[in-house]
Amino acid sequence: MTAAKEDIINKLRKDILQWEGFRPPQPGAAGSIGLGPIENAFPNGVFPTGAIHEFASLCPEDTAACGGFVAGLVKTLLDQGGACLWISWSRRIYPPSLKLFGVEPDRVVFADVPLMKDVLWVTEEALKCEGVAAVICEVNQMNFMESRRLQLAVEQSHVTGFVIRKGANKVSASASVARWRVTQVPSQLRPGMPGVGFPRWQVELLKVRNGSLVAGQLNGQKACLKQLCHKLV
Repeated sequence: MTAAKEDIINKLRKDILQWEGFRPPQPGAAGSIGLGPIENAFPNGVFPTGAIHEFASLCPEDTAACGGFVAGLVKTLLDQGGACLWISWSRRIYPPSLKLFGVEPDRVVFADVPLMKDVLWVTEEALKCEGVAAVICEVNQMNFMESRRLQLAVEQSHVTGFVIRKGANKVSASASVARWRVTQVPSQLRPGMPGVGFPRWQVELLKVRNGSLVAGQLNGQKACLKQLCHKLV
C-alpha cells in the first residue's frame, strides 16, 4: 500500500510540474533555450514555457535591460513558429532595435492600450490565443489575483507570457512561475576592437517554483541568447 501511495504522489508531482510549464525535453530535441547554468535552476533543467515569467524593473535602465533579455528569449520561441504580442500603455521600445536580438519586427504585433487599467485585461485575452508564441506585457502594478488569471490562461493555451513590472519597488505575492531581475552592467568590448561592445546583463532568479535561486552575468554576442557566453558570479 505504501509503495502504491508513493507512485501516486510521484505521478501527481510530475503532472503538476507539467501543468506549470516544467516539461521534460522531448526525445531528439535540444530542450534548451540557451541560458547555460542559469537554466539548471529550473526543474528538469528546462526553461518553462506555457507559463508566466515576471520581471521586476526598478528604473528605466532596468526596463530596457529586461526588454533586451526578453527579446532574446522570444527569439528562440519564435523559431518554433507563431507571432509575438507586445502590450503596453506607454511603449518606449524602438521596433527595429529588436533585430539586434535576432527578432524580426514584423513578427511582433504591438498593442498600445489607451488606458493603463486595461493592459492586463488585453494581456489575458492575448494569452488565450493558442497560435501565439509569446506575449510580452509592460505594466506598473499587478496583484496576486491578476497574476493568477494570467497563469490560468497560459495553462490552457500553453502560450509563454512575460510581464515586465516597471517601478517594482515592493515585492508582492504573485502566481508567476518565475520572478526575474535583470539589470544592466558595463558592456564587453570585442577583443582588439573599439566601440560599445556586446550588451551584458546581471540576471537574478528571485523566485522559481519548485526550483532553486541563482544569479549570473550573461554576455550578449550577436544578439541571440543561444550565442551567449555564460558565467556564474
